[in-house]
Amino acid sequence: MTMRMSKSALHEIVIVGGGAGGLELATRLGDRLGRRGKARITLVDAARSHLWKPLLFEVAAGSLDSYADRLEYLAQSHWHHFRFHLGRMDGLDRARQEIQLAPVHDQRGVEILPRRNVRYDSLVIAVGSVANDFGVPGVREHCAMLDTPEQARDFHRRHINACLRAHTKPDAVQPAQLTVGIVGAGATGVELAAELHDTTRELSTYGLEDIDPDKNLRLVIVEAADRILPGLPQSLSASVITRLNDLGVVVHTGERVVEVRSDGLLTASGKFIAAGMMVWSAGIKGPDFLAGLDGLESNRSNQLLVRPTLQTTRDDAIFAFGDCAACPLPGGEGNVPPRAQAAHQQAALLVRSLRRRLHGKALPVYRYRDYGSLVALGLFSPVGSLMGALIGGSVMIEGALARLVYWSLHKMHQVALHGYYKTALATLANLINRPNRVKIKLH
Repeated sequence: MTMRMSKSALHEIVIVGGGAGGLELATRLGDRLGRRGKARITLVDAARSHLWKPLLFEVAAGSLDSYADRLEYLAQSHWHHFRFHLGRMDGLDRARQEIQLAPVHDQRGVEILPRRNVRYDSLVIAVGSVANDFGVPGVREHCAMLDTPEQARDFHRRHINACLRAHTKPDAVQPAQLTVGIVGAGATGVELAAELHDTTRELSTYGLEDIDPDKNLRLVIVEAADRILPGLPQSLSASVITRLNDLGVVVHTGERVVEVRSDGLLTASGKFIAAGMMVWSAGIKGPDFLAGLDGLESNRSNQLLVRPTLQTTRDDAIFAFGDCAACPLPGGEGNVPPRAQAAHQQAALLVRSLRRRLHGKALPVYRYRDYGSLVALGLFSPVGSLMGALIGGSVMIEGALARLVYWSLHKMHQVALHGYYKTALATLANLINRPNRVKIKLH
């Protein structure tokens, strides 16, 4: 099945991936071009709803209801004048300028949508990233990943069930029974450990007195680098490790996991870390289908290589941005880091780029601006942060100020999708309803 338009039809802009960057781009282009009939905007995603990916650690810990915070793609497309196609891209035909979507099935295996081809004049690939297991044996079988809301919810259910079993068993809680082993001390691993400490403490106030994070719950982080948060400044790492120690989180640095077993983690030094549940957050890569996608150039991490205009190196009609793209930094200093702020900046640039492309004008060049890094450390610890280019240098901010800045990042994303008025109303409604919400989901 091919969705084709005649040669006299509007310019077809197809965006694959409804993550933070892709959805922001579709929304802005729909408002600026789709609404005025200057182009036809189409968003493609394998999921039916959107959740800001930096919130997944909260879903996994149970402190965020992913269903309440999600945004339906079909509703957003109606409000902002773009089309939405449900489907997972699994192929590309550059000669015919078509992407290929795999069939969609329900949970019983019944086909909902057939295989389809979608035509484009300009294609933007923003499919994000997935966990990279680096070929380590046992990761897929025994570790939870946090790439999607479904995976985060599944881990939360397993954690709650483990706590319930430990609470009802007549025997004492075994040392590894409530041990969570987290592989990777990047932002996701660190934030998850702190949030799990807080939500498990909340469980004890709900009547599960036997579940005490200071006695029964053991949180272990294993990192191959010589410090936590290896991609962030040293000063931020030092501040965060102090707070993790205060929470009782055990951190092993310089330990590379070489095998994951059903009962724990084995490192290259021969150390075995017993754990009842394990999470893998040791690195990311682009989805496997990007590797060699119809001749497009990609690297070992399956990221598409792009020029500073965010166009792929071998096709001017195809753009890529966010975690799935390898965009060079000036001076050969590596690539733009896979951060939400980079995807936000690139989405804003592509709004201008695609409008200029419609008129045959030269495209602007992307220049990454580092506005600093923030790490959330739960309810009972302040948020450590480092702000950079905003102030022409760097400074550490902590406590209430850092928490406010971290909260504002999500609000900026919501403003990009809904505008200031709707975001302000939704925020006010959430504040009013806060006393009626439980602090941790139990299902």
